[in-house]
Amino acid sequence: MNIFTVSLFGHREISNPLEVENTLVKEVELLIRSKEYVEFLIGRNGEFDLLAASAIRRTQKALDRGNSALVLVLPYMTDEYRKNTAALENYYDEVEICEEAAESHFKAAFSTRNRIMAERSDLILCCIEPQSGGAFQTVKFARKLNKPIVNLAEKTQSAVNRSKICP
Repeated sequence: MNIFTVSLFGHREISNPLEVENTLVKEVELLIRSKEYVEFLIGRNGEFDLLAASAIRRTQKALDRGNSALVLVLPYMTDEYRKNTAALENYYDEVEICEEAAESHFKAAFSTRNRIMAERSDLILCCIEPQSGGAFQTVKFARKLNKPIVNLAEKTQSAVNRSKICP
């Protein structure tokens, strides 16, 4: 089976969640319809991650296809996972703990997990508005690997309108 792997990265807070979500749904729908099997890798560390997981879940159900999986990738065993194992395993198709990240210094665990996810990916879907932070650094790393990157923040209607006003 041909598995197409997509990693999702974004900032903890996003300025236009509804527009980002609508754009993400279109991207996810296109991937699910056009690929044999899509594996969506995601964290659970902010507004973008939660929005993206929900949008992917809804799109999977709407298309009623079994050719994709939503995979939660944790940097290490977290208290949230320990306390909510059944709920998280019910919501996500798989839950992985990134061994390399778990074995690294705790301050480096998230960036290590993100780099591993980027290396595994055929495509990066992100929502990067300010050019700073961990998600930005991960996308910069993915660029060096020549990974295709779709920045949802740039594809939203607000971004299009801003570019017309401020070229």
